Amino acid sequence: MSGVLEKLFGSSSRIKIIRLFLLNPENFFISKEISRRARISSGTARREILLLKSVGFIKEKTETINTLIKIKKGKIKNKKKKIKGLKLNELFHFLVPLKNLVLNASPINKEKLSKSLQSAGRMKLIIVSGIFIQADNSRVDMLLVGDSLKKSKLERILKNIEAEIGKEIEYTFFTTKEFMYRHGMYDKFVRDVLDYSHEKLLNKLGV
Repeated sequence: MSGVLEKLFGSSSRIKIIRLFLLNPENFFISKEISRRARISSGTARREILLLKSVGFIKEKTETINTLIKIKKGKIKNKKKKIKGLKLNELFHFLVPLKNLVLNASPINKEKLSKSLQSAGRMKLIIVSGIFIQADNSRVDMLLVGDSLKKSKLERILKNIEAEIGKEIEYTFFTTKEFMYRHGMYDKFVRDVLDYSHEKLLNKLGV
């Protein structure tokens, strides 16, 4: 489905930015952060931002932030600084149908997701919930169980996924031993994940 959206909207980068704003409607973003979060070049980000501004999907906003500056004798002083950024235009005429179209079309191929995550360690259980299945009552978006975790590789994989879906992923990782202990003790967190809406992409533990 995400490939269809790319054809409709003309750019995978544009879809990433649209998702970023739709899933973070209260957030204020500067161009550099948009480029980083969507994992696209600054030039591409600028072009897409200009287009999305021109149709009224996003709008410019100025915010005042506090910065720390050094003054004489090593003293530090607070200084207010105004920065320009971008925010979702909640009055955009097509906001609701656009949200329904973009957010209901999963950007992630779950089979590929499972294979990708398994490359980060000896995974025994991969559960997705929350943002992956549009469930609001989930404790986490992803629960991973396994051993010999390559943490840096897992973080890279998750950053790429976050760029695709437009939102930071809340996840928890347990070793097999720790998870089985918690499962056997009816740990509340584990029970909540298993009792509420979720999808198992990998289940070698028979839970």
